[in-house]
Amino acid sequence: MTKTCLLLIDLQNDFLPGGALAVPGGDQVIAVADEMMRDFDIVIASQDWHPSNHGSFVSQHPKRKVGDTFHWNGALQVVWPDHCVQGTYGAAFPPELNVSKISHLITKGKDPNVDSYSAFFDNTKFRATRLHALLQSLEIDAIHMMGLATDYCVRATVLDALELGYQVTLHTKGCRGVEIRLGDCMKAIEQMAHNGAEVL
Repeated sequence: MTKTCLLLIDLQNDFLPGGALAVPGGDQVIAVADEMMRDFDIVIASQDWHPSNHGSFVSQHPKRKVGDTFHWNGALQVVWPDHCVQGTYGAAFPPELNVSKISHLITKGKDPNVDSYSAFFDNTKFRATRLHALLQSLEIDAIHMMGLATDYCVRATVLDALELGYQVTLHTKGCRGVEIRLGDCMKAIEQMAHNGAEVL
């Protein structure tokens, strides 16, 4: 019998209200995650796990401000507040999240010289996380996804999953976005659907 799999994207303190890179309404998805986890055999959680000198951080760019973009290692990069630094409270999962249901953890963004929105690859696609290999070892070919943020890490992970041949179901009730520009989330959802994701 095929095992069912839920992938939780970056449900971390820094992305919740009061965090360094707070996603509006980000706290609302924690209860959704707790409820959804009960219905899946395997739950995998991704976690931004940046070094303190990560090149996407505003602290590394004295002449730039949060939200600015620049070209970095062949990819267009957004300048972000320093967030999800390894071992800090901001990088941890919130206490409301039932972590006992999480079967596997995928850390990403550990290289200070490249960002990693997707839970599968860094933004240049030069390096992969262990997620694809893990899913293959578990014989998973269909993934349900939710998390933060719709227009960045969720979008990138869904698109990579589709490109790798997975069947993807996106649960929008469990997603919230950054929306640097109004409409970014809707564009991201439309792109994911256009590429083959089932959007619920």
